[in-house]
Amino acid sequence: MKNFRNEAIEYYDSGITSPAQIARLLVKDLNLPDDPKVLRKSVSNWIKAHDHIGLSGECDEAGIPIEHVTSYWYKSKMYSIRTNKPKDEFDQDSFIKAVVAEVSKWSPSYPRVKRVKNKDPHCLVFDPADIHVGKICSTFETGEEYNSQVAVKRVMEGLGGIIQRSNGYEIDKVIFVAGNDILHTDTPRRTTTAGTPQDTDGMWYDNFMDAKRLLVDIIETLVTIADVEVVYNPSNHDYMSGFMLIQAVEAWFRHSKNITFNTNMSHRKYSVYGKNLIGTTHMDGAKINDLPMLMAQEASENWHHCIHRYIYGHHVHHGTKKDFGSVCVETLRSPSGTDSWHHRNGYVHAPKAVEGCIHHPEFGKVAHLSYIF
Repeated sequence: MKNFRNEAIEYYDSGITSPAQIARLLVKDLNLPDDPKVLRKSVSNWIKAHDHIGLSGECDEAGIPIEHVTSYWYKSKMYSIRTNKPKDEFDQDSFIKAVVAEVSKWSPSYPRVKRVKNKDPHCLVFDPADIHVGKICSTFETGEEYNSQVAVKRVMEGLGGIIQRSNGYEIDKVIFVAGNDILHTDTPRRTTTAGTPQDTDGMWYDNFMDAKRLLVDIIETLVTIADVEVVYNPSNHDYMSGFMLIQAVEAWFRHSKNITFNTNMSHRKYSVYGKNLIGTTHMDGAKINDLPMLMAQEASENWHHCIHRYIYGHHVHHGTKKDFGSVCVETLRSPSGTDSWHHRNGYVHAPKAVEGCIHHPEFGKVAHLSYIF
């Protein structure tokens, strides 16, 4: 019957609008053996497909290139269109540049701060580990209260405490270690990146904004002391949203000449301060015994010059320290509270803290600073 569609449309365009009448004319004029009642349904569909905005117009409205259409179906003023449009490959670099460019339109201006050269310089490493903004803990079950507001308050209080404890040192550089489960969840379903359900406080977007404001406040405070290097560690609770968060913060400070960012997705980052080689990682991936050899390979260009070698890890929410030859590997305490799962399984009573340390360019690490809650 498709062979007679054009003839049916010609009848329709000539002014004959009844599908039944067109079907009878087709059978009579073309000597078709078909029953007009059977043909009527096809004629009706042909007319409907002809007498609306048309496939081309529908494709234009939907943003579908008509050359990608393989078939379509029309009924009751609704289209169902199938296409063979090729899938676009995700270009991470282009995506990041687009996001940063858009956010950068709203970034504030920070005038360059001219520093006076210190006679006895030191580097402050500020490393608030595993903040978990969005985590909720109930005193009724675990004996302590923790939520987004408590998280932000503790970190800012800890920042003040660490700065106060570093007052005896001349600071000419700050390394701020960000990331490391700053957000508690990574999906609207209140799960980690891997899909593990979490007890949460607030909506994911509120937690994102709280964390962004927290990072901005921390950096704005630290840059009053010395130039800041922001180092980002990807982590298991917020592998995607944490990365988007640090990109937004980097765009926020794009006009500052006193702040640098190391925010790629590498799971291990390395910074150099004098003869110090300082590595950071979330520590949810590579085994602790492998970290020194990974440092030797991944930071080989600085290995021989930097005789003081440190790796600061996170993830475990308690402090440990062990020397592997010339490399000292430490894990840092977390300010976050004990939630239901950790309390039920007995992961309790580790001191809650925000921590940092002081490095001398010649003599290595000279102080470990803790602010206990």
